[in-house]
Amino acid sequence: MKYILILLAALIGQGQMTVEAKELTPREIYEQASPAVVMVMGHSDSGKGGSGGTGSIIQTDGMVLTNAHVVIEEKTGKPYPRLSVFLKPARVSGDTKADLARMVRAKLVAYSAQLDLALLKLEGVAAPLPVIDLRDSDRTKIGDRVIAIGHPEQGGLWTLTTGVISAEVDNFNGVKGKHVFQTETSLNRGNSGGPLVDSEGHMIGVNTAIARVAPDGMPITSISFSLKSSVARQWLREQSAVAGQMPVPSMSAPTRAAAEAPMVPALMQQPIPAPRPVPSQTPAPKMAGPGNQAVPVLPLATLPSPRAYNFDELVNDRSKAEADLDGMISEMRGRMKER
Repeated sequence: MKYILILLAALIGQGQMTVEAKELTPREIYEQASPAVVMVMGHSDSGKGGSGGTGSIIQTDGMVLTNAHVVIEEKTGKPYPRLSVFLKPARVSGDTKADLARMVRAKLVAYSAQLDLALLKLEGVAAPLPVIDLRDSDRTKIGDRVIAIGHPEQGGLWTLTTGVISAEVDNFNGVKGKHVFQTETSLNRGNSGGPLVDSEGHMIGVNTAIARVAPDGMPITSISFSLKSSVARQWLREQSAVAGQMPVPSMSAPTRAAAEAPMVPALMQQPIPAPRPVPSQTPAPKMAGPGNQAVPVLPLATLPSPRAYNFDELVNDRSKAEADLDGMISEMRGRMKER
């Protein structure tokens, strides 16, 4: 768990910084934050399936924060045996072969099904990598301007979308300590695990879920949810406590979200629950608003829709390539033994 301990020290240092920063334009935010945003793909052993989403590099040696549902196989409830991470090119051209040329392997360090968080470690990368600052989210209020960076369906890779914080929801979907921002920033399948960034270029949320269809079939727009970064920071601290390596020090200014977050030992053996059913199958949670109308909430990865750059095909092709590579290596080893 040395990676978690190093990360913990870095987070504490960030919490003690009190440097004032000016508001940036969306272009400046994108230029500053997007190099630390990655695409994440999980692959099955069969080479016939996989999953994908977005992640954020939060430490220079290659620690990546993303959603658990991006790296957990839906059928088995277990982590994908292979994880591929794609680093951002200098310029995104729309040519997927060129844009996804910088692939590296990754290992799953820890995950939490309840909070929908996962921590990955990139392998074989030359440090230092660009990082995005994981700021405490208590300074962010309703009405503040934010942006999201990710790979949305029917869109492009490393896409920027803008919006504001619309609401705050504590104990989201009945999970104690799972505090989220509601935002009207456009999010879609493929944005899972990506960063919600404030006007100073700091990551204040992990994009997690969206609401798109009401129980009566009426379309819903501009309702998306991001797990507060304060909850993510607290979860990262808990990994150090679970490892038993050292006590978890408190931050210089503890936040309400961090103080209330549950102790979730998100180790590799932790099971993940089945994905939430579609709105027609399950009553939706009630959200604050006019008439207290029910709003169905889905993980970003559960919306089956085609993508302009055919993301599903990319995942399947990558998964098949991984299986073919394993087969070729096994065959070569067999021939060497025969000699």
